[in-house]
Amino acid sequence: MCGIAGIFSVSPERKLDDQLLVNMAAIQHHRGPDGFGYHQLDGVGFSHARLSIIDLNERRAKQPFCSADESLMLAHNGEFYDFARIRADLVAQGARFNSKSDSEIAIHLYQRFGLEEMLVHLRGEFAFALYDRAQDTLHLVRDRFGIKPLYYTQTNESVIFGSELKVLFAHPDVERSFSSEGLFHQLIQVMVPGSTAFSGIKQVKPGHVVSIKRSEQGFDISDNTYWDVNFPKAEQHRNAQPEENYIQGVREKLLEAVQLRLTADVPVGCYLSGGIDSCAILGLSSAAAQNPIKAFTIGFDSAAYDETPIAQEMAQATQADHHIMSLSGDELYQHFEQTLWHTERTIYNTLGVAKYLMSKQVNQANYKVVLTGEGSDELFAGYPAFRKDLFLYGLDELDAQEKQQWQEMLEQSNKLFKGAMLSREQYDSAALDKVIGFTPSCLQPWLACSTFAHQLLAKSHRAEMVSYDPGSAIAQALDEQQLAERHPLDKAQYVWIKTMLEGQILTWGGDRVDMANSMEARPAFLDHHLAEYAFNIPPQYRIKQRKEKYVLREAMKGLLPETLYNREKFAFMAPPAHSDEKKWTAMRKLADKYLSKTQIERAGLLDHDAVLALFELHDSPEADDALKVQLDAVINHLLGVQILHQHFIATDVPALAAQRAVELGWSAN
Repeated sequence: MCGIAGIFSVSPERKLDDQLLVNMAAIQHHRGPDGFGYHQLDGVGFSHARLSIIDLNERRAKQPFCSADESLMLAHNGEFYDFARIRADLVAQGARFNSKSDSEIAIHLYQRFGLEEMLVHLRGEFAFALYDRAQDTLHLVRDRFGIKPLYYTQTNESVIFGSELKVLFAHPDVERSFSSEGLFHQLIQVMVPGSTAFSGIKQVKPGHVVSIKRSEQGFDISDNTYWDVNFPKAEQHRNAQPEENYIQGVREKLLEAVQLRLTADVPVGCYLSGGIDSCAILGLSSAAAQNPIKAFTIGFDSAAYDETPIAQEMAQATQADHHIMSLSGDELYQHFEQTLWHTERTIYNTLGVAKYLMSKQVNQANYKVVLTGEGSDELFAGYPAFRKDLFLYGLDELDAQEKQQWQEMLEQSNKLFKGAMLSREQYDSAALDKVIGFTPSCLQPWLACSTFAHQLLAKSHRAEMVSYDPGSAIAQALDEQQLAERHPLDKAQYVWIKTMLEGQILTWGGDRVDMANSMEARPAFLDHHLAEYAFNIPPQYRIKQRKEKYVLREAMKGLLPETLYNREKFAFMAPPAHSDEKKWTAMRKLADKYLSKTQIERAGLLDHDAVLALFELHDSPEADDALKVQLDAVINHLLGVQILHQHFIATDVPALAAQRAVELGWSAN
């Protein structure tokens, strides 16, 4: 697990600045503190910051890797699982390896099979750059779900890429400014797939390859899908197998995914909450390992949000070495600014801060790798929004009264999260209705913030967004072929995976706050072999008799505490600011720093009068808990855009990167 960076010049004769490449690695030192490397060929330069997990020999496993004839150059971030078997097979066919790193298999697979077939063999979480000298083409590749980040932008002379936005901003030719659309989406949480908050900067989408070839006109850039979330058409679910077949299949596929992710040359731990997902991962890991597993749990000082009692029960059942980090509300806002340096986007809930602090403690415990439970809700329909869409649109046998009863029970059991996980009120997007057939419940809480967002924008940005429709922008980014003739539950899960999973769960709830402290998280549920199996499980086995993740519960029943087996899904969130006086005070202190009239006018992003009006609405007697939950999220976004401006626009990032390289002693000389 590492950080990568690179420059692809329009001219093959151009000699790149080696120290600039090193600076681009240095500013992401947190992703790879164990060493750095750089190399250039024909106006193409790569650099790499390394976190040693597989093959700890720094000299042997140092990246970038080149083929023996220097026709290929590779910089890789992430893990390729099952690499030892693949390597042995390639060696038997005549290949020769220079390291024991999993990364090196990519070069040999590409030489043997070419790009398209190579990707079929790659399993895991990864983002990499591969330059093919013979074709004069740079390929930027991202894993199937977007677990690992990869950004790129084009200047007049180059294409510049990196694992984080700050890596691109370390290059002096890269513009550092918010786009109006990007700013708007930072205020409503949900983003358009493939976009960022900043002008001219794109993400490589999950399951995509961006190929960049030099031409007489400059660059020819193509963006191609190599894998997608592919649910069967609704009619195919009618040919369901017996329930027990799916239960056994999930158990086998998940165990295989866990076993592969226990592979490392350093100790491997587990994150543990009070949910089925992380408990299943810990249970299987403990059974597969020879020694007790180290488990790490986040606890909150609010009993309504704290899951440590169930986590402790699971840890005791598996004889795990259990570490609990207990956090108070005011602590979270004390680390809000530093967390956003790493997330590079706004966060609606301080769970992102809690996970940043947790990864710090994991690092201090001398662990570099943990297995996590992310992805389970996406595969097995765990979120309350999925149940809502199922009974509203996917159960034709329910009459209107029964549907109303289902909704009332769902909202009562999730009242803490109304305004965030569930919308306060129905929000319909005509564009999404046209493409999907309905507006997925997972998007409604955030699209409902659009009215606030329009008012909160500074006049110049607001003028550009007068006719902007965020629902339409998201709808246009979805693949209609993957939605056509699908079951409503499949549609809802597809949309979540394309928006909230990649844009939230795997960024400010995953890689960015984990790698902030040099810690690799491995989400076993997002193994694509398991996922492809799960997509074909009929809806009635994902949610059965109002019980979410039914097939997973049954598959893991033998290792789950009875309390957890019978428990309804509880969204893992930190307590919102309004629920804790100390936390609210800590948030207001940060607001005084970043949301003053002077600071708002200096940044030029927000309207100060509208910000004051929003706080007044939050504090008004008419504001119920659901509205306060929603406004807490918007306030976090307001703080977020101001902090992002300070981190990446007001700050001279190229100078900061150069300074960081000096401090680290990372030099091209």
